[in-house]
Amino acid sequence: MGKAIQTLNKWAALLVLIILVFMPLSLVLLRSVTPDGAFEGFSAFSILLEAQYTEILVNSLMLGFGVVIGASILAAPLAFFMARTELRKHRWIDIVLIIPFMTPPYIGAMGWILSMQPNGYAEQLLPFLSGVTPYFFTYFGMVLVMSLHLFPFIYLIMRNTLQNIGGRLEEAGLIHGGSFQYRLRKIIVPLFFSGYSMGALLVFVKTIGEFGTPVTLGNRIGFYVLTSEIHRYTSVWPLDFGTAAILSTMLLSVSITIWYIQQWMVARRHDKVVSGKGQTSAFTPLGKYRIFAWIYLFVVLGLAIGVPYFSVVSTAFLRVQGDGLALSNLTTQHMVNLFTGSGLNALLNSVWLAAIAATIAVAIGIWVAIVIMRKKGVTEKSMDFLSLAPNTVPGIVVVVGLILFWNAPWNPGMIYNTWMMLVATYVILYLPFTVQNIKAIYGQLGDSLFQAAKMSGAGPIYILRTVLIPLIIPGILAGWIMSFTISMRELVGSLILRPPNMHTSATFIYSQFEQGTAALGMAMALVSVGFTTVVLIVVEHYKHRMQAYRQ
Repeated sequence: MGKAIQTLNKWAALLVLIILVFMPLSLVLLRSVTPDGAFEGFSAFSILLEAQYTEILVNSLMLGFGVVIGASILAAPLAFFMARTELRKHRWIDIVLIIPFMTPPYIGAMGWILSMQPNGYAEQLLPFLSGVTPYFFTYFGMVLVMSLHLFPFIYLIMRNTLQNIGGRLEEAGLIHGGSFQYRLRKIIVPLFFSGYSMGALLVFVKTIGEFGTPVTLGNRIGFYVLTSEIHRYTSVWPLDFGTAAILSTMLLSVSITIWYIQQWMVARRHDKVVSGKGQTSAFTPLGKYRIFAWIYLFVVLGLAIGVPYFSVVSTAFLRVQGDGLALSNLTTQHMVNLFTGSGLNALLNSVWLAAIAATIAVAIGIWVAIVIMRKKGVTEKSMDFLSLAPNTVPGIVVVVGLILFWNAPWNPGMIYNTWMMLVATYVILYLPFTVQNIKAIYGQLGDSLFQAAKMSGAGPIYILRTVLIPLIIPGILAGWIMSFTISMRELVGSLILRPPNMHTSATFIYSQFEQGTAALGMAMALVSVGFTTVVLIVVEHYKHRMQAYRQ
């Protein structure tokens, strides 16, 4: 009887993942070969030979490669400073460097636009920049903004790779007479490649799947990419889901192709930098040149955090933006308008939608993680793959799949065009965070606790309630807070799938910015980021208290 219940439980969990993840993604592929209802096979992709679509495909690739180069140039010196020099003892730098990545990309892009636009904050503070600011509204401006958002990602991978290389290999090269250039070419670069290529791959995939910056800055300068075109076909009349599905499949194909190339290149090398032997830490003292490292760090932080947040705060508190930066022009009226107008409803909508979605995602995450961790069969591996899929597929592809699935005439589900559609979207997009966090904690638990409970006569439900759940609470809280904070700021799904007349904080910010009332939008951005930061701190505080108590 118990075994039958476990089997039923496993297949029920798999069925939920098939409905939530597999069916929407499958329908994207199916619709791409039947754009007008009739099967066209690969001939449907012939539209990609048209100049319009060839251009946006090339734009997406150019943007991806440009951001990989830009993020690498920004991150490489910082990774070296934090892995090999005296700056590595300042661990707070690692925390500060994560802030740009945690900032929603569309808010960062809006902040930069407000600074660099004609008579923007950059020209007001530094008038000589008036000759430079027009160049921001080009391809290079998009690369700059997205590189400043994504460089922390590749920085962490670069720093960890450099730390793992250690000092013994370089010492051996030095003993055998190798110059610095020779050691760099023969030891450091080859060993560094595997880790760096993975970071570069992830940055490339995140860039071509990014929605916020292309739709705010790219559309303004006429630089259209796959994500902005998919958004146009799914939100601007006449809607064309067939072409959107073809472009989504193309976006997915590019991501998978780049992933395969990276895996192929790494598989050709078998470099092992961590072994059971003792390892020394390589150290390169900067000495009197240390000041240049600090200057570089603060310049990068100024560009990645200072510029966008200065624009957001200034715009939120300036009475008339055109009157410029002046104490006499400061006001709190925009905050008052935000909390007395429709902005309050949008903020509250985001809070309760994100809270419900995070709670459901955690509930499903606990269920799926427990099934996956109990056994490693084919079914469990399939569930593991499906639970991770939304994190490896560009978000807008998932959103198109959700439209095709939940809006299909044969689907009895009545959630499309309701608030439940937004909740479902957030749950699916961020389910990987909850599953992975819970799996990480569950994997650290030994079997002796559960065997002791069984020997004491405890049943499965009692063990689940009194042993397992309390032990995996840190993973549950981490998954919940990640799902909540990111759902609060989610733009692409909210923009395309929200019901009429319903705004979230992200769509409110976007609409105010598009309508030219940036002050109200930036006030919402400030409140939204501040609120999620406070929630994050509070939950982290209680999580640490619980862990301290358990120790």
